[in-house]
Amino acid sequence: MCVGLPFRILSVDGIAAMATDGRVTELIDISLVAPVRPGDWVLNFLGAARSVVSEDEAQLIRDALDGLSAVMAGGDAGGAFADLESRAPTLPPHLQAALDAGQTQG
Repeated sequence: MCVGLPFRILSVDGIAAMATDGRVTELIDISLVAPVRPGDWVLNFLGAARSVVSEDEAQLIRDALDGLSAVMAGGDAGGAFADLESRAPTLPPHLQAALDAGQTQG
């Protein structure tokens, strides 16, 4: 499984950008999301940006990943998943539409 890590763009040079997650700075390929500007947030998958995300979404992802790391180390997730705990689970729109239409797999 590949997990996208939120990185903030620092500088852009063609299809490459210097970006940071606050801990490390890396040169990443932005050819799939160009054009991006310094200050934009992207999800970095093994050195390649695959989507642009808002700063708020980037922070939610960072919080969730930090919470997961804490749990894996034997600690507590704290409030890392508060945005999920305060609402009921939802299906993606296409699955909800299929369920609403009575389409189920048996």
